[in-house]
Amino acid sequence: MKTDPRSFEELRRQYELEQRLAHKLRHAVREERRSLYREAYDEFYREFPFLKTNPATVDEGHLRATLRILKPFLGKDKDFLEIGAGNLAVSRAVSTHVRTVYAIDVSKEFATALGAVPKNVHLIISDGVSIPVPSQTTDVAYSSQLMEHLHPDDAKEQLRNIYEALKPGGVYICNTPNRLNGPHDISKDFDPVATGFHLKEYTNGELARLFRMAGFTRVWSLTGAKGFVIRLPVGPLIALERVLGLLPDGMRKTIGRWLPIKILLGIRLMGEKPAS
Repeated sequence: MKTDPRSFEELRRQYELEQRLAHKLRHAVREERRSLYREAYDEFYREFPFLKTNPATVDEGHLRATLRILKPFLGKDKDFLEIGAGNLAVSRAVSTHVRTVYAIDVSKEFATALGAVPKNVHLIISDGVSIPVPSQTTDVAYSSQLMEHLHPDDAKEQLRNIYEALKPGGVYICNTPNRLNGPHDISKDFDPVATGFHLKEYTNGELARLFRMAGFTRVWSLTGAKGFVIRLPVGPLIALERVLGLLPDGMRKTIGRWLPIKILLGIRLMGEKPAS
């Protein structure tokens, strides 16, 4: 709350709405959730329209950092898939480096906010779980701040769908916050664990296990430095998480939010689909 200009009452109103909508999503059956994601976010943004993505305030620094991570995997003969594309800032930036971009989201709400869409960017509306592109047609898939918004059962299903969309040898790069120094949604000001739109926050170990269950044979943690992308084994990060998990809640979060540890905990996993 210290960095949010809104009053406590305004924050609590958002918190209570997110809790209510998240409760519906957590307790809905699979078939209900296929339409409920769109309905929940539409209701939320009708109530808080000022929280919509503002095209005038695209985080250029974050966008440059994202491109540094993605560029080694791109090429003019590559096809790129972004899940949870939002205002298409990443898809637009990537479009000049690849042949085709498939940009998937549950709503067209933000997609045209930045103006005309490049010809090689194809906006696809999804139910939040399905990946409606032809099987084995994508070289690189990417999502950021998406996995935590899915029901845990839907996260598993979506991972399998992403795996199916990738060509043999394709990769999926996923950014998501770490629950050990969370929560990271509006409930951070009210609860010890995420109870808002973050239906489940993960650790590196938990998400790496889901990647392998979906079929990804190799899972790496990615970090960038001076234009280079470094692949790190996930094992040491899992060991760090196990140690932090033994600490009392307050101590764990204090240590987990210390910048060097925060950087290590930040989840940016890459799963590789077998080449054959």
